Amino acid sequence: MLEGKAVLRETDMPEQMQSHVMELAYQALDLHEVSDCQSIAHYIKQKFDEAYGPAWHCVVGKDFGSCITHLSGSFIFFRVEMMEFLIFKDGRDFCESKEEAIGVVQQFQKSDT
Repeated sequence: MLEGKAVLRETDMPEQMQSHVMELAYQALDLHEVSDCQSIAHYIKQKFDEAYGPAWHCVVGKDFGSCITHLSGSFIFFRVEMMEFLIFKDGRDFCESKEEAIGVVQQFQKSDT
């Protein structure tokens, strides 16, 4: 468990969501070994998917690079002591995307005949 205060690096997320994700990070650090970054990330992602809908991504670790595209208002990058946390949402809800994808495939098949 890490005891340090979260230090915000960059965000465009509303303050309430920022507080929520930082609280989830503390909970995840209490539940899992600090070295188990995958379980920490999975916990935060699962809780954010439940609270704000699917398509959230979470990266946790001591040293990583990233280059992402995210929805406006869904990005946060912060650290707790030596652990870095990157959380963002990409795309739309899976249900809408699946229906849209099926519609596009059907339209393509019609125009192909």
